[in-house]
Amino acid sequence: MTIKRVIWVVMDGVGVGELPDSAKYGDVGSDTLGNLSRAFQKKTSRTLRLPTLGSLGLGNLTSILGVAPMTESTAKSPGLAAYGKAIELSDGKDTTSGHWEMAGVVVEKPFKTFPSGFAPEIVDRWVRENQLPGVLGNKAASGTEIIEELGREHLRTGKPILYTSADSVWQVAAHEESFGLDRLNAICKSARKICDELQISRVISRPFVGNPDQGIPFSRTYNRKDLSQRPFKKSFLDLLTEKGIATLGIGKISNIYAGQGIQKNIDTKGNADGLVVLQEQIQQTPRGLIYCNLIDFDMLYGHRRDVEGFALALEAFDHALARIIATLSNDDLMIITADHGNDPTYRGSDHTREYIPILAYRPQAKPATLDLGIRGSFGDIGATVFEALTGAVSTARDLSGESFLGKLHA
Repeated sequence: MTIKRVIWVVMDGVGVGELPDSAKYGDVGSDTLGNLSRAFQKKTSRTLRLPTLGSLGLGNLTSILGVAPMTESTAKSPGLAAYGKAIELSDGKDTTSGHWEMAGVVVEKPFKTFPSGFAPEIVDRWVRENQLPGVLGNKAASGTEIIEELGREHLRTGKPILYTSADSVWQVAAHEESFGLDRLNAICKSARKICDELQISRVISRPFVGNPDQGIPFSRTYNRKDLSQRPFKKSFLDLLTEKGIATLGIGKISNIYAGQGIQKNIDTKGNADGLVVLQEQIQQTPRGLIYCNLIDFDMLYGHRRDVEGFALALEAFDHALARIIATLSNDDLMIITADHGNDPTYRGSDHTREYIPILAYRPQAKPATLDLGIRGSFGDIGATVFEALTGAVSTARDLSGESFLGKLHA
């Protein structure tokens, strides 16, 4: 099988049903796509319209109103469509553990979380190192809610807003204009050193704009930056680069891996921009890996429990996906997946511990379908990408993942 290029797309937060160990995480009954479809119908009196994703087998992974399971007789994909779902071996349900495991690195010891906020002596150290007037918040909170709560005080005092969540994150919100974007990124870079000591997964810079006192509501911007802990071993991405395979990240991919294994990255401003960049790069990048994260499902809609916004974003992606598929050649392999769940119907505002979808597509003359079943690790994706682009099964015994490339012969 000749594969010159892999297009790997992560629908951030789009899970397909609770994992067997979901009770450990308080997520029994979570099912991002299934629950979303039912809530969307109740809210709008219509069902989800995802014909392209449905033609790739999405409806076979969980019960989705409006997306019927695909069979050999009803297959509409123009090529080989393989569908399955994967179990997460890592201890966690966040962006970092999900993406790292997809690239073969299982997080066996969970990153530390701070549901009651960070210790005063740690915060005081950070304040001193950056000559800050102090901080606001220092608690677990929703990003949009804490900006509404403390944004005015931030503008008045110049103190950045520090908060966390159920994930292992040190998040800093500050006004992009009055505090300054460069200054915000600098103090987040300083926090990354502290968070390495504390085993915190990510530092996230959360700039916002607006001033309600002037009639302009606060709103977060797409100038967010994620500063991740470095993966503690080489991933399939590193092994690809060592073999001279080009790796291109789109969106926050490079940030998630702290730059390891990603030779070039193009930052984007949400799904719409990410899809434009993805289509451009498919035209301009004839070989190697194109690895794209679409963040809005998670950031704008999952965490905010916005059922309708989530559903409409999925439909917009489905529409764009049809155009993307039409441009692929017989030397391409496309894999569409997720990194965790973020059920917008679930309690709270955090990620949910779910299976992730795996939809693999190869253009060919004769349409065919294939059930990949339940895969034993997110790492099966990385192992498949590695074999597809190198022509060899990885011999790295310390990485998780079993390639399913051989199943895609048709």
